[in-house]
Amino acid sequence: QVHLVESGGGLVQAGGSLRLSCAASGRFFSMYGMGWFRQAPGKERESVARISWSDGNTDYADSVKGRFTISRNNAENTVYLQMNSLKPEDTAVYYCAARYGNTWPTVYDADYWGQGTQVTVSS
Repeated sequence: QVHLVESGGGLVQAGGSLRLSCAASGRFFSMYGMGWFRQAPGKERESVARISWSDGNTDYADSVKGRFTISRNNAENTVYLQMNSLKPEDTAVYYCAARYGNTWPTVYDADYWGQGTQVTVSS
């Protein structure tokens, strides 16, 4: 069992930065692929960034490439999302997800989800 808790969301002006954290409790965190997803009002949940457990391989949505960076600290059971050059269209609830094994979580295939943290970018 893995319990995920996101933090770091808030209100920021366009062009600003935020750093989201996802703290995981439970065993074998290092054996889970981790990901950040987001859902804006009236839209479907979408993948933002993902990181594997074995080699730290990452994957980003085209809309955030060059602006967002995902990283993980297995010793601290935490995954981060550094978000720079934020845009109003980045406004959404951001969720952390975990999927066991050498694979990435997807919107439809994840073992655990956090409760989400709100990110609001004002223009």
